Amino acid sequence: MSTTAGRRRRGPSIEDVARLAGVSAQTVSRVSTGAARVSDDTRVRVVAAMDQLGYSPNHAARALRNGAFGTIGLLAHRFERTGEALTTEGVIEAAQAQDYAVTVVGVRHAAATDWDSAALLLTHQAIDGLIVIRAEQATPESLALPAGMAVVVSDSRLVGHYPAVVADQVQGTFEAVGHLLGLGHRTVHHIAGPADSEPANVRVGSWQRCLEGAGIVAPKLWRGDWTAASGYRIGLEVASDPAVTAVYCANDEMALGFIRALHERGRRVPEDVSVVGFDDIALSEYVYPPLTTVKQDFHTIGHELVRILLEQLRTQARPSQERVLVPTELIVRGTTASPRS
Repeated sequence: MSTTAGRRRRGPSIEDVARLAGVSAQTVSRVSTGAARVSDDTRVRVVAAMDQLGYSPNHAARALRNGAFGTIGLLAHRFERTGEALTTEGVIEAAQAQDYAVTVVGVRHAAATDWDSAALLLTHQAIDGLIVIRAEQATPESLALPAGMAVVVSDSRLVGHYPAVVADQVQGTFEAVGHLLGLGHRTVHHIAGPADSEPANVRVGSWQRCLEGAGIVAPKLWRGDWTAASGYRIGLEVASDPAVTAVYCANDEMALGFIRALHERGRRVPEDVSVVGFDDIALSEYVYPPLTTVKQDFHTIGHELVRILLEQLRTQARPSQERVLVPTELIVRGTTASPRS
């Protein structure tokens, strides 16, 4: 038997790429690490040689040399939800634009122990920093992260302990409730998100303050779970109450379920009940009537999360308590109107 028969065939080396591109191995290394000191023409030749030979830079070896893996960890609960899905899309897009990969780990359950286990899994992988989205139950005490790790968070109880990017929930709620009061409704009812959600609780508090500022005692709120099914269930319960003429829903899915229940019970939207949602999901513009809602810019939130994380990595600065507030916008469509006399 030949002594080479059992050996693995060697892939193309950095020297092979350099020879084909007519440059030095050091230049190939600069291109593979994204260094700026390479002309566009040279970069194009090197990349073409890499593609032709099927060469892939050894990122693990690069990490040993300069301490960077070129990978961001992303931790979230329930990626199927609108906010998490769209924010993740923004994170991946922004990371790829900076030549970073994203390793995603989902948390099965909202319990703090599950967040801690998921964070432990991620931090033992080859990542340079961590983005945490919507850690409802996690706290700085329960989420054990390595000292000095670059971290940035979105809406969660970790805001104030790590750099954060959040939508302006207060502004959005005040605009939604103010819009309904401005139409002449005597009060505004609220379908809130779950009690363990920080964004849901911020919207509840803002709804109460907005009504109090107008001299109105806030009515009893209803709690949903972000799903259309929960909005539908609440709608069936309250459709027979003529005192309910304006409802602010904590997200669009609950608003759409609520509207269906009203329709089935003979209550018209907006003639009998005005409804405002939150998020401005793609579907909200195409239901009938088109949904009045508060637009969250999830795309910008994702981009800002990546920007702040990479800034920490590049400057090697200790994480601050920086908080970026992304504005919201009220989109007025067909589900709101003045109350009937």
